[in-house]
Amino acid sequence: MKREVSLWNLFFMSDTLVHIDQLGREVEISRKSERIISLVPSQTELLFDLGLGDRVVGITKFCVHPDEWFRTKTRVGGTKKIHFDVIPKLNPDLIIANKEENNQADIEALAKNFPVWVSDVNGLDSALDMIRSIAEITDSDASQLTREIETGFAELKPLNSSKRVLYLIWKNPFMAAGPETFINDLLERCGFENVVSETRYPELTEQQIIDLNPEVILLSSEPFPFKEKHIKELQELLRNAAVKLVDGEMFSWYGSRLKFAPSYFTGLLESISK
Repeated sequence: MKREVSLWNLFFMSDTLVHIDQLGREVEISRKSERIISLVPSQTELLFDLGLGDRVVGITKFCVHPDEWFRTKTRVGGTKKIHFDVIPKLNPDLIIANKEENNQADIEALAKNFPVWVSDVNGLDSALDMIRSIAEITDSDASQLTREIETGFAELKPLNSSKRVLYLIWKNPFMAAGPETFINDLLERCGFENVVSETRYPELTEQQIIDLNPEVILLSSEPFPFKEKHIKELQELLRNAAVKLVDGEMFSWYGSRLKFAPSYFTGLLESISK
């Protein structure tokens, strides 16, 4: 007698599941991926904190956390310059990428041969969604981590009086973080008002910086490594502004490092309020 197989039975017989990434793409992923490549530093750290260990086989040269993975995992190039000759040798059953940090053409090329799940993070809420989704597609548990992050930000006390801020990420030319960025969302949660109105990461001249007249200038440690000497340069442009070096990872890493961000922001805001 012929056996009837229902769609429900087929679903459970399948070794893969279809997941929707943050771009709305359908990605067919193994029920428990065993050979994962991460093309995003903050998400690499997340995979470590989710306890994936040997299941992660490849990372980028910018995935500096955790140090033990940076020293031992196979590197597949940078976030923008992927080594397409290395990836097939690792035979990944899941590649985790990001809309902003990776090139669209690279993602599309990889997706022809491998499952590529792409995140699109522009604020804390979408970061938490990303964390939960990556936990789901890797068959791991992020509930404690997300609770810790949510509690930390719920307890974060913003500035009593909003201050106009300029957050610089690059020099020669100067580039700032504008609206519709993850950085901007965190700035607003700290009680800052972004003086930049152009979205994403606009270039600025010295005169434009003067005209924007921020009360606070934050110099990020990444991607451009601002140092103490740059404080003096910006202070000469705007003598009344408070110019401070900040840890760029706290403002731009949207994985598990977010659990440390509220405490860091509290210290930063206290130093600005003095």
